[in-house]
Order: sequence, then C-alpha cells, then structure tokens
Amino acid sequence: MAISKTLIPTCLFLIAIILLLVPSNYSFSSSSSSDDLLSELTSLRSQSPTGVIHLSDQLLRRIISVKSPRPFTFVIFFDAKQLHSKPELSLPTLKNEFSLLSSSFLTNNPENNKIFFFSIEFQESQASFALFGVNSLPHLRLIPPSAADLKKDSIQMDGSDLARLAESMAEFVEAKTKLTVGPIHRPPMISKKQMALIVAAGLILSPFLVKKILSGGTLLHDKHVWMAGSIFVYFFSVSGAMHNIIRKMPMFMMDREDPGKLVFFYQGSGMQLGAEGFAVGFLYTIVGLLLAFMTHVLVRLKSRTVQRVVMLFALFVSFWAVKKVIQLDNWKTGYGIHAYWPSSWK
Repeated sequence: MAISKTLIPTCLFLIAIILLLVPSNYSFSSSSSSDDLLSELTSLRSQSPTGVIHLSDQLLRRIISVKSPRPFTFVIFFDAKQLHSKPELSLPTLKNEFSLLSSSFLTNNPENNKIFFFSIEFQESQASFALFGVNSLPHLRLIPPSAADLKKDSIQMDGSDLARLAESMAEFVEAKTKLTVGPIHRPPMISKKQMALIVAAGLILSPFLVKKILSGGTLLHDKHVWMAGSIFVYFFSVSGAMHNIIRKMPMFMMDREDPGKLVFFYQGSGMQLGAEGFAVGFLYTIVGLLLAFMTHVLVRLKSRTVQRVVMLFALFVSFWAVKKVIQLDNWKTGYGIHAYWPSSWK
C-alpha cells in the first residue's frame, strides 16, 4: 500500500510534464517551419534583380502548408508566355510594372519581410492556376496572412485598375495590407551611356552648327517652323502625352465584360488612355488655334460683317469643345462644374 501511494503522485507528475511538452513542442515546430520558410523566401528574393520570386507548384504548396496566420502577405502576378503576343492584354508591360513595384518596395523598405512578390507561369504551374480559379489574364492577386482558402480568402485586383500600371498596383497593396510601398522608382528614359554619346556628338558638331546658324540659312530662321513647333508643344502639353510616355499607357484597352470590345475612354480619376489624351488635346488645340486666329488674323480684316460671322463661329466651336472636355471630366470623376451669378447681381 505504501508503494502504490508513492507511485500515484509520481505518475501524475510525469503525465503533467508530457501534456505540457507536447503542445510546446508542436508550437516550436510550427514556428521553426515559418522561420525556415521566411528565411528561404528572403534568400530567393535577394537572388532576383527585381525582388520578384518565381513561384512554382512546389513552393506554393510549402507556403500554404504553414499554419495561418502566416508571418507575411504575398502578391502573385499570373503570367502566360503564349499570350505575350496579344497586344490587347499587355502582359509583358504589366509584368515589367509588377517588377518595378517589387524593386521600388525593396528600395524604400530594404528590411521589410512582411510582404513578398511572386510571378507564376501558366505552362509550368497549371495546378496553381486551378487552385486560385484563374481563367483569364491579366490577373493580380493578394493573399493575406489569414487566408486559408486561396480562392475565397485571397483578394483579386480589378483588371481595369491594372491599366494605371505600377502606381495602381502600389495603391492596391497599400489599401489591402496597410503597408507603405513608397514612391515608384522608374529608370531614366536616357541612360548615362546614351547621354554621354549625345553630349560627345554635340561637342563634335557644335563648330559646324554655330557656323551654319550664323550664316542664317537654317530652319531655325524660318518662322513657319517655329509656329509649327509651338503648336506641337502646346498639343503635347495639353494632351498628357508625357504622362502616357512615362507610364507607358496603351492607346486603348480591352473591355473586361466584352472581350470583343475596345475601351478608349477610362471611367475613373487619376488615369487616362492614350486615345483619350489625344482627343482632349485635339479639342484644346482647336480652341487655342481659333483664339490665335481671332487675335492675330481676324482683326486685320476690314469687313466688320466677316469679322462678326467668323468670331461667332469661332466662339460656338470653342464653347462646344470646352463643353465636351467638361462632360468627359464629369463622366470620369463625377464632379460637375456649376455657374453662379455674382452675389451683387441679386
């Protein structure tokens, strides 16, 4: 009897230790697995020049095997090389913009391991495409740390917003993760080598150019060239052409609801397509040319009747052009322009 009284507390003590150690060991194993995966992803990101990690079926299975909530968010760009030849999809451009987003995030946040950027190829990872339910491109998806079901719990970016390229992707990531991406660092349009060649060519040709200019027989002395140049600069400025060049905006995009239809005007603020910019620039240029005509040519006519008729026509066309621009802005942003009588007139 004395022996059994001694064994009972001893057995209870051993059972209590085992029960305490089992969950602790399981938690340690899960934490160790998350840390190992995080270290591996950090290593893979450092090996990529843009920070974008190539995602395979095997790597994705390992990521989702980590119990949620995971210690990081990841964003996936779904790609298909066989569709790169279709200009309406703009997959190569969007992929470059996604890489630009990743590299800019790393530049602005070098020590941040809360988010990773992946690209996945259809021919190599069809099982992963099916797992997310992706059946059309372009497609960008963000998977939060708490996501258990990749298809239901992940967040897809609206395809129409992809036309704004890296800037819209950054806004999407910041809105869904509460992380700060920072400014997008785009490479300069002219590299240092190209700039050096241009400067060298300018220095070599400068004596001949100066001699030609002093002789007075160049296009720089023709007033019509300066007039055409000023009109081009005016059109280039008001059409947003610089915006289109910097952000590589397409002239048009495919309608998401009707793939056989093209969209030339994008409804939404902060973004315009190339065709839309040219249309607005054309309307502004018409108003500018009519104003220049009335102030420099029309005033020289002797006939008052002709002056009045032409002026009324020019005012009517200018009013119509400005009205179209205002209507377009109202359609894009929802903001309207209202006229009010001066308070002193009431």
